Amino acid sequence: MRLPFIFLVFNFLSFGAQAGVIKGAVSGANKQGLAFANVAVRGAATSTGANEQGQYQLRLPAGQYELVFQYVGYRPQIQPVRVQGGDTLLTVNVTLEPESYNLGEVVVKSTDRDPAYAIIQQAQQWRAYHRREVAAYRARVYIKSLGRINETPEKIMGLFKLGPDIKKGIFYLSESLSEFSFTQPNVVKERMISSRVSGDSRGISFNRASAARNLGFYENLIKPGFSERGFVSPIASNAMLFYKYELVGSTPRGGDVVHKIRVIPRRRTDPVFTGFIYIVDNSWRIHSVDLTLDKDAQIDYVDELHIAQQYAPAPGNSNVWLIQSQQVRANLSGLGFKGSGYITAVLSDYANVVPTYPAPPTAKTLPPVVANAKGDAPVGQETAAQIRKRKPDLRGLHAQVRKQVKQAVRDSIKNDPLARMPRGQVQLVEKGVNERDLAYWEQLRPVPLTAEEQKDYQVKDSTETLRKSRPYQDSLDRKRNEFEPINLLIGGYTHVNTFKKQSVTVLPLAQIYQYNTVEGLVFNPQVIYRQRTDDRRFFTLTPTLRYGFSSKEFNPSLAAIWQLHPAKIKQFSLLVGRTVENFDRNSQLTPAINTIYTLYANRNYAKLYRRDGAELTYLTEPINGLNLRLSGGYFDRHELFNTTDRLLKDVPGRAFTPNLPVSEKMPDPSFGRSQVLTVGVSMDYKPGQRYISRPDGKFNLGSKWPTFNLQGRAALPGVLGADVRYTLLQAGVRDNVALGLLGNSSYRVSIGSFLGRKEGMQFMDYRHFSGNQTILAGNFSNFQLLDYYRFSTNNSYFEAHYDHHFNGFFLNNIPLLRKLKLQEVASLNYLTTAQAGHYVELGVGIEHILKVLRVDFYTALQSGEKLGTGVRIGFGF
Repeated sequence: MRLPFIFLVFNFLSFGAQAGVIKGAVSGANKQGLAFANVAVRGAATSTGANEQGQYQLRLPAGQYELVFQYVGYRPQIQPVRVQGGDTLLTVNVTLEPESYNLGEVVVKSTDRDPAYAIIQQAQQWRAYHRREVAAYRARVYIKSLGRINETPEKIMGLFKLGPDIKKGIFYLSESLSEFSFTQPNVVKERMISSRVSGDSRGISFNRASAARNLGFYENLIKPGFSERGFVSPIASNAMLFYKYELVGSTPRGGDVVHKIRVIPRRRTDPVFTGFIYIVDNSWRIHSVDLTLDKDAQIDYVDELHIAQQYAPAPGNSNVWLIQSQQVRANLSGLGFKGSGYITAVLSDYANVVPTYPAPPTAKTLPPVVANAKGDAPVGQETAAQIRKRKPDLRGLHAQVRKQVKQAVRDSIKNDPLARMPRGQVQLVEKGVNERDLAYWEQLRPVPLTAEEQKDYQVKDSTETLRKSRPYQDSLDRKRNEFEPINLLIGGYTHVNTFKKQSVTVLPLAQIYQYNTVEGLVFNPQVIYRQRTDDRRFFTLTPTLRYGFSSKEFNPSLAAIWQLHPAKIKQFSLLVGRTVENFDRNSQLTPAINTIYTLYANRNYAKLYRRDGAELTYLTEPINGLNLRLSGGYFDRHELFNTTDRLLKDVPGRAFTPNLPVSEKMPDPSFGRSQVLTVGVSMDYKPGQRYISRPDGKFNLGSKWPTFNLQGRAALPGVLGADVRYTLLQAGVRDNVALGLLGNSSYRVSIGSFLGRKEGMQFMDYRHFSGNQTILAGNFSNFQLLDYYRFSTNNSYFEAHYDHHFNGFFLNNIPLLRKLKLQEVASLNYLTTAQAGHYVELGVGIEHILKVLRVDFYTALQSGEKLGTGVRIGFGF
């Protein structure tokens, strides 16, 4: 892997040594720089982009060229240049004029339909064709990302002081250069060649060329990743339901006619863009886009987001157009901060371009002004009905598409090392990409830095040694480590030693002090010590000193986690000591919720037992997509009893219940004492898992497949006095499913059974189903009206959970509610056991209340009979 890379860099540098440099500025008629304008070599695969100030640079071998300067909404300009070579410098400044769009001589009456609709209809008909018109290609991609803070508050939410390293100005600046390949239907491979992060010589940019494909406007729905819901493309198959269109005009452009169409939302509440889309006449493809999302888009912390794209014919094939450049700019605000940022990507050096079709289907040329709303047409023009019939006939081409794609893959494997990357790997970041010097970047950077960016690099890079020195880090730590009582109350307190990569965290008071009827007031201090290394390995140590003032029992324990490998999941964890546990270790009933209900409502829902012993767990990912967890443990379990009945508010006629779960399967769960030795295995497998490989780790990106789970747990008698025998096997599947504008669904299904002989089983060995009897929901993905232990079983069971988040599909149409950014959610929970029969919960609710809360209303039924209803409140981001 190293030799080809060194050879590639050598070629780059030798190329640069023989080349000349063209620099300049691209300005508008007002002499202001046109940010991110595109500069391309006519008839070649070479292009670049301007920076925020309109400045560009291009390195070319000696020779005669024609440069094409383009900017969305402006008339392109072609400039012939002669490059002398030998590191010569040529300055070429250009001024672009706004494009003059002509509506033609036909006067459109006020009752007529705007001509833009017929053009959009054609673009809709050809959308699928253009989405598939290229079977494969390879390109070089340069990406620059910048984020800046423009305004800062004195305190976050009026409570927390800002850290000493949060200041106005650029807080993040990075650039990367990658090789990128694409093969239908959506196979992307990327190898990062070089990376630079301002102020961090060891940092690696998180830029990804494949992320640009999330903004493909040939898709019906644009899913940019920064919003829970997608946005309708102006040429989506159902776009007419969401947009109105106006033809601004048409203009000749390089032998084609380009139509400029204004995109207008029909309703502000819809997930839509505003701005302009440019469509090429006759081929009905996208020439460029200039679109905006504003506050009406309901994107948290984003005031405005602007997307600009520029397409051009592929080198040597005018029937295939590929993206040349893309910019995403945003104005941000939230928590008292205001800022801005952008991500710009320039694609060039296209190679191995394989068209899907040998030639596009023929189509008639659409006149500049077309039919009116009634379907009539001026002489020589087509009616609306004729236009709707005139669309590409893709029947019979699908087999050809598959054949071309297969051939493209074979050719890519022969000619493109990216195609030989492991299945599922979408980006490879090799070690050493961040070791390039300034001369390297000056040679290869296609987009020049602005004065602000140059200063940021100079200041941060020159002071990096100082900022990473112990005296400087210690001075920042003294500020960071200042104790604020509000921190301990809400989120705990952390003391850091940045230079040593150490931290010590004390949990918040709500977890330090608890109350239950078994122990009374509980003092439960936990301190988490964490030691990191330079390569993402870490070690954590968590001692817990639990003491019950009523039970007068001291229960100390120690937990430790070791991450053994810098890039792969290889993790040991150990728990040893004495702990007080809920009979259901996965219960939604947190200590804080139980404390509130015990002290104020006479409801001691927590049922606890003590266990002494140890458990060792090993977690690894032996193959991509498969997470394997192995565990083994031995515990001596002891029954506990209530020792106090003190409370803060007495509810007349209500008394505390004994410390025994109530179950239909086991009427008397008391057990005295029991020893158990268990071994367990759990496997999560996600087929087709896509991932990024970096020197500092593997990052999974998900796949189109659900996650399959298989797990088993067995208790082995006769060892160390263990007196319990059972075997539990369970299989399950879970996934999140995107349903376009209707929102997102998530489901989780599991089926299991206790097999073989069962001896000495105690109630904590049963399979529990995480119910809830309080108004506070710990996890909305579990049962909400089910008693905690009513249907716990040691036989067979089937459990299913389904949630659908509408992401504002309905409430965004109600003006007053829309401003609150509330979102609807519906859920269904199902359980069947021998005792439960068919237990069902149906729920509807609202989430994102004050951005963080969710409120649901549930109805429970058992075998068709209504059991009850209830409201649940919890976190719903």
